[in-house]
Amino acid sequence: MIELKAEQQDDWWEVEALYDLCFAPGREALSSYRLRDDVPPVEGLSQVARDEQGILAGAIRFWPVHIGADDALLLGPVAVHPTHQGEGLGGSLIRDSLAKAQESGWARCMLVGDEPYSRRFGFRKLDKVEMPPPTNPDRVLGFALKEGAWEGVAGMVSRWRG
Repeated sequence: MIELKAEQQDDWWEVEALYDLCFAPGREALSSYRLRDDVPPVEGLSQVARDEQGILAGAIRFWPVHIGADDALLLGPVAVHPTHQGEGLGGSLIRDSLAKAQESGWARCMLVGDEPYSRRFGFRKLDKVEMPPPTNPDRVLGFALKEGAWEGVAGMVSRWRG
């Protein structure tokens, strides 16, 4: 059985090792990482998934960002260890953490990712929101945690300033 729980400070390097395993070298050169520099992930929303032996099976992180005068969550990365892929764990991490984000009062969440995969969770293309280059605008997707949360939200995504 897999248990989902909030990521703790002691989980940090183990989660980073999972991301290194699951993603291509140079992942930290992506523009989304510039938005995360010196900004801690949102406490309580970033989660880890561990198996019965306590071995890390998956992880998801959320980061606060600004879009003009509006706040949003930036989802990512989410990763599942290769030995647990195909079990639905990635979807469980996404659904569970989006529910927690909604409960904690966030209005909107975005990610840079694959629309066919992300659409199953309710993410849609954001036509008026721009990620720093080089980001394919077709991969900038949003999910409304509150009704109408993306209405009128436009502009460049920037680092959280508190």
